[in-house]
Amino acid sequence: MKLPEDVRQFLARRFRSKHREWLIGDSGDGQWPLEVTLGVPTEQAALRQVDGVRAWVSAWQGWQGVGSLSWCERRWKALGVQRLPEKLALRGPEDVALWIGESARWVRAQSRYQTITVRWPVLARQLPRYFDVLADYSDADFRRLAEMLGWINLNPKSNLYPRQIPIAGADSKWLDSRKGLISDLVATLQGDPTGERDFFRRCGLRAQPQLMRMRVLDPELRARLGGLGDISAPCEEVASVGIRPKNVFVVENLQTGLAFDDLPGAVVIMRLGYAVDVLGQLPWLQQAQCIYWGDIDTHGFAILNRARTYIPSLKTVLMDESTLMSHRDLWVEEKDQHSSTELPLLTNTEQKLYQSIKGNAWDQQVRLEQERIRWDVAWNAIQASIR
Repeated sequence: MKLPEDVRQFLARRFRSKHREWLIGDSGDGQWPLEVTLGVPTEQAALRQVDGVRAWVSAWQGWQGVGSLSWCERRWKALGVQRLPEKLALRGPEDVALWIGESARWVRAQSRYQTITVRWPVLARQLPRYFDVLADYSDADFRRLAEMLGWINLNPKSNLYPRQIPIAGADSKWLDSRKGLISDLVATLQGDPTGERDFFRRCGLRAQPQLMRMRVLDPELRARLGGLGDISAPCEEVASVGIRPKNVFVVENLQTGLAFDDLPGAVVIMRLGYAVDVLGQLPWLQQAQCIYWGDIDTHGFAILNRARTYIPSLKTVLMDESTLMSHRDLWVEEKDQHSSTELPLLTNTEQKLYQSIKGNAWDQQVRLEQERIRWDVAWNAIQASIR
């Protein structure tokens, strides 16, 4: 016997699984009206739970919700003639949405779906994937989205920076969180839904140059650059600098690189994170001894593994078990560990340490940030690494 709350829960599940189909208007096998049977009991079942049946009937007698409620009569020997709620019929998605408190979202999503598909019918099958966008965006955000799609569709090869697009409110913060959505919809508008996925290439826009931050640690090398020692420039410009360092340090965090003192024949590249693929664009780096120093955590080793794709001879410093254990008092918890169980470009020793951290061998998701290592210990190890 389904009470009104049981029906609401059933309809909520149905809405979650079917609302995208309903938005398209794909009613499948003629599911409307949607009939929900209320579970009329047999006489024997009713006799076992007389009070429950009375409460069930009373709940539906007092019900004043949406839909068409049908009743039936049962002539029972022991209980006489009983009028019982049999089924509830709902005319369409709007009835379901009203039942479960989703009416405003459904009406808004349906209205916006129609607005977009009238303008671009080709998006009709794809838009339901973004039901939450249609249902929950503010009017201003939805207007910006439609204007952005329209402008890119009319200017597919503008070669402008995104902030140059003449759409009010479409600033970097707004756009950064919507690149995937816009790329996906533009791809469909362009008739190439399985092609280029990069936002900038797909939309014909110009990406900001990727800047590399590098410090030149050798006075003689700095002299060749007119005394310039702290460089932040596009990667292709850094690739063409007129120096040939003997030692190149790559450190995960900015302040670590800023803390380096002068070292003969050395430079330090800072804060690349996972963007270490740019190291492969530096021809002068291939002839140098390269040393990576990152956090001792799963992502630190994952970055190292990725970097070795471009620099197979890459060595490490201060990323060993001894360093980790001697700074136990500075451990923190790594919130989200890297997903890989094994990183193929690590050495056996590095692989063992990585898997020990993954397996919580010493504590829960251990992490030692490189900046926390005592600087006297760190600097001695750095100097020793290039002797």
